[in-house]
Amino acid sequence: MQAQNHGWISSFSFLLFCASSVPRQEGRRLLQELSPQEYFSSLQAGRASLAYFSPKVSPGAHPFLEQIEDSAEALQDYGISVVKVRCPKEEVSRYCGKDKVLRTAYLFRGAVLLREFPTDALFDVNAVVANVLFALLFNEVKYVETLADLQNVENTLKGRSNMVFTYVPATGTAEHRAVMEAAFVYGTVHQFVLTTEAVLLRDSGNEVSSAQMLFCHCQLVTDLSQPCRRTPMGHSLTLLNIHRHLKLMGAPLVTEVAEDPEKVSTVHLQLGLPLVFILSQKETYEADRRTAEFVAWQLLGKAGVALLSRDLLDLNVLLRSNVALKTPEEGVPIKYLSLEDTDEVISLVEDKNKIEQIQEEEEEEEQEEENKEDNNQDIQDDQVVEAVSRDKKQELPLEKIRVLTEENFHSTLLETTRTVVLFYASWEAVSLAVLRSYAEVAAHLQETQGLLLSRVNCWDWPGVCSLENVTQLPALRIYRRGELAVLYDGMWGAEELTSFIILSHVSCPLKLDTIDEAESYLRGELPWELSSYRRTSLLGVFGTAASAAREAFEEAGNILSGHVAMGMYLEDDALALSHKYAVSPPAILLARSGGQSVEGIALAKESAQEMVQLIRNELLGTFPEITVQNLPQYLQLRRPFLLLFSAADLDRMQSEEMLKLAKGRAQHTFVACWLSLKKTPVGRGILKAYFATVPPLPLLIWVNLHVGGQVFQFPPEQSITEVNVLSWLERLKAGLEIPSSTLSAEDWKPPLPAYDFLQMMEAAEPSPYTSHQHGDAPAQSPPGSLRGDSTVQEEPSQETKAEKIASAGRDLRGTAPRLAAREKQGKRPSEL
Repeated sequence: MQAQNHGWISSFSFLLFCASSVPRQEGRRLLQELSPQEYFSSLQAGRASLAYFSPKVSPGAHPFLEQIEDSAEALQDYGISVVKVRCPKEEVSRYCGKDKVLRTAYLFRGAVLLREFPTDALFDVNAVVANVLFALLFNEVKYVETLADLQNVENTLKGRSNMVFTYVPATGTAEHRAVMEAAFVYGTVHQFVLTTEAVLLRDSGNEVSSAQMLFCHCQLVTDLSQPCRRTPMGHSLTLLNIHRHLKLMGAPLVTEVAEDPEKVSTVHLQLGLPLVFILSQKETYEADRRTAEFVAWQLLGKAGVALLSRDLLDLNVLLRSNVALKTPEEGVPIKYLSLEDTDEVISLVEDKNKIEQIQEEEEEEEQEEENKEDNNQDIQDDQVVEAVSRDKKQELPLEKIRVLTEENFHSTLLETTRTVVLFYASWEAVSLAVLRSYAEVAAHLQETQGLLLSRVNCWDWPGVCSLENVTQLPALRIYRRGELAVLYDGMWGAEELTSFIILSHVSCPLKLDTIDEAESYLRGELPWELSSYRRTSLLGVFGTAASAAREAFEEAGNILSGHVAMGMYLEDDALALSHKYAVSPPAILLARSGGQSVEGIALAKESAQEMVQLIRNELLGTFPEITVQNLPQYLQLRRPFLLLFSAADLDRMQSEEMLKLAKGRAQHTFVACWLSLKKTPVGRGILKAYFATVPPLPLLIWVNLHVGGQVFQFPPEQSITEVNVLSWLERLKAGLEIPSSTLSAEDWKPPLPAYDFLQMMEAAEPSPYTSHQHGDAPAQSPPGSLRGDSTVQEEPSQETKAEKIASAGRDLRGTAPRLAAREKQGKRPSEL
């Protein structure tokens, strides 16, 4: 009801102003001329009137009477009548017959005298209206002369009402009249305070050049020690400008929009001001809300701010767009932009040419990126960056991955049994490539109970990454309630990530209580959490007595958690189980191909690290297929490769011969393996590096990448059999074969160094928890700061919270992942 009354009063004020501007009909006299008896008998209780008592002379004889007559029209709009009382010559009374009376005007309310005005104070219409209304609004408009008086008024209003504080150089001016006319309408809504002391305006931190009005937001302040935030009116003091300013101050600070923004209409648009939309999503709603509030305070009185949710509307705009601008002009479409920080949003409103400038820069950047796709050596030198750049127009399906921030990180970890967190940087190519794999994992595991997949953009939330000691990006960790986080250190493909997350769901090693459980485990009947796991499983078999081998196996399980399914059986009948597979405890039983074959390995008293290496070697397989994902594991063995290249799948006969070869002598001297060019196209590039052109397939080679780099080709005229290959290997050992080529001795290093995120943050800013300012960055470096420099003014609900917005509400976080750094100030990254 209060809001409705306020809207009615605001509308009435505007209509009142318009009505006062309509010219009166010519010849209509509003100044009444009455005798003293007629005047006093006509007075009505509660109705104000301004009376001037004078002898019966021509009105034109007195300039004052002309001003009185001219003011009658304006005062009538406020229900105040103006009367000239004719004093008979013979009458001598309080109001007639004395020189002082003839130089005084009287203001009555009913029959009660409120104020006497010297006629020289009513020198024109503005002075008449201003002084009369000032007298009538004595209780609604407080006049202050000292800073203490102003502070006392402000303290009484805190938590209750807002204050309109106005400085005018002198009373009776046009500005004074405009303030009084506004107070006549809005005096019951806001407390009006007036001063003619310029020092009060200077003490409040404002420059004094002319009349000025400040809207003081005292209603939101609950702590008396906190001052009221002040929003100055940036226009001259006219009734229309004051009405417009007060209407803007009464509008919601931030409007939440859940409809087509083209159809949105707010008081700002109605008053000819633009409306800024901050695009948000549910994962970053709180941060985006604070950003919108911060921007709204900076633009208060200049533009409106609305929070537009992507989740509630199907916006046909680029993911990177995080701000939209709607202008009050009819037929002008909404402009969607990608901005770096709130300073750019503010300048977008204050500088009308900024929109065209930003759009031109974005178009130039997109054109430059398109031109660079074939020529940019930095991109071509790094295949990851090239792939990300090539797919930059494709938006990632990230709706199944929760966004974590400084506020919800720790609380989210307590929501579910397991929380997977990907730490990444939205501007870095490897991070974005991993984010694509992570999106595939999220789609595959979305129905898994007790599992939450989430992500932290370390460039937006450096405090989280610093506290978690994330120094290299990307990084993936699995948090389990009450346990230490498990760090992933494998390949970044979707399959590898999925396997790691699945395996980490169960204890490693998993203790089995009965021999039936152990037998089921070896047959591939794994716990339901591992139902989709189809790789080699290990079962450690130990006696009930404590042993060094068992302790080493348990420690190895902790190290390999997430990388392999490991079980452990140590009951009294463990001996019977191990004898079934021709080994004695302590031993490891390997169940390959989902339990189709089981082999036993006797254990000595190995250390935990030796046990880890043993398990990793056994998991590699006897005659494995080399892929991009598993190649690093075989390179770590630092053994020569006996590698069979095939156009597609292996011939059955060749596969059997190579398998016999591998089982015989290869396990500890070299790696017998094969590679399909159909499944692993990069193999074609390997062959070109070895032979300049791709020779006929199948092709068997021997290469030692760690010693010499010589490449030997098995004679193509011979059939690939165990006997022929062994004979050829003996000739190699004797130095009787000539290498087909020799590889360069150059070290294999990544095209680009790894990013030490924390070191970069420490070098760029003194504190990673509150801000992160950076200068211009070269290509493949972090983008510029996401923060502004100006101070926030106020929180809409709690004054004490307003100070926090200054450090937490300036970023355009979460609304648009960025691809890479700007090469110069003003460049904006593209979205993946």
